[in-house]
Amino acid sequence: MRKGNTMASDEILVFGGSGSPKLADKICAYLGIRRANSETHHFSEGNLFVRILENVRGRRVYIVQSTAFPANDNFMELLFAVDALKRASAESVTVVMPYFSYAKGDKKDEPRVSIRARVCADAIEVSGADRVITMDLHAPQIQGFFKIPLDDLWAMSVLCDAARNLATGSELVVVSPDTGFAKKARNYANYLGAPLAIGDKERIAHDEKAEVLEIIGDVKGKTAFVVDDFTISGGTLIEVAKKVLERGAKDVIAAVSHGIFSPGAMKKIDDSPIRKMLITDTVETQPEPFTDKVEIVSVAPLFGEAIRRIHNRESISVLFSKKRGGMM
Repeated sequence: MRKGNTMASDEILVFGGSGSPKLADKICAYLGIRRANSETHHFSEGNLFVRILENVRGRRVYIVQSTAFPANDNFMELLFAVDALKRASAESVTVVMPYFSYAKGDKKDEPRVSIRARVCADAIEVSGADRVITMDLHAPQIQGFFKIPLDDLWAMSVLCDAARNLATGSELVVVSPDTGFAKKARNYANYLGAPLAIGDKERIAHDEKAEVLEIIGDVKGKTAFVVDDFTISGGTLIEVAKKVLERGAKDVIAAVSHGIFSPGAMKKIDDSPIRKMLITDTVETQPEPFTDKVEIVSVAPLFGEAIRRIHNRESISVLFSKKRGGMM
């Protein structure tokens, strides 16, 4: 209920940052609310200025912001927004970070390097965040970098349902591009009731290029559903697509939770044997327009339902179903 311009203290209040305005609007539409007002100024020397344009005193609020394109600006804007909300006396601030760009920096695997994900986790906590909701972290153990609660949602259900619609009348086989993603890929296979195949991949350097040596599993006569958590150049997915077709697959659909497409990636995908590339809307500030092969499926209902349940102090375990017939 509203009285004039005053919101009821228990009404959900969702803000959207520069990195996720469209997704924030979709989440608000799911919740049946308007997006709360804020503004961000970018100064000529590179500084950012964030102002909250709502009364948030005593309120439990949510800020939606992915950290990509540009990763550092969007991350700093997120920190400043959390700090502004806490200094405006918000009771709690939940960071809804659909894509966490620095999640790839989850370990010290070389001498004299930073564990970037841990540094970012510390910064989010220090800024005043009380909880984090994200999606398909590159490494699940990153949840342990945070001392505050973190919910790592899965895009699996919406991607699997979209793939099944594209492969009507065909037998699907889920393909993991490497052994590192095999455990998550098995969840996709279980959800779809499909077999699993795994790519044997070797990455030699930090140049985002990898060689797929072999496919472990039977793909002959099936539609290969190649899944991963993110892609930058599309290179690995394209190499897997070529390899499964060599092994007798009749069609290839690819899907990633986060499409982090670098300049030039669209042409590679358009020229590839991949029939359709499914991505979610966790990253919307893309450097170049999508090819017709890219299809976006929205995860706004997943985030909206997570926010609703958290706000009402309900369990969100239903959002992590590995079988068809759950919330989505």
